[in-house]
Amino acid sequence: MQELLTKLNALPNVYEDFIYGTVHYAKEKPEHLKVLLDYLNNNDNLTTSDVVYFISTQPDFFDDRADMPVAEKVS
Repeated sequence: MQELLTKLNALPNVYEDFIYGTVHYAKEKPEHLKVLLDYLNNNDNLTTSDVVYFISTQPDFFDDRADMPVAEKVS
């Protein structure tokens, strides 16, 4: 996790909620941490927006909220 924090804090215009959300995502599953580190290590000149987009396009991104009622997801 320390490697992830170091990589995230090295990005330009990093902000607290970005760090919190990204670390939270990485802690959910071991695969999340691996895929994030692979992405950060294999791409240059990333921005926080790039990382957020990458996370949001992962196949299981919305699975973590599957327990929410449909009305809650829509609003």
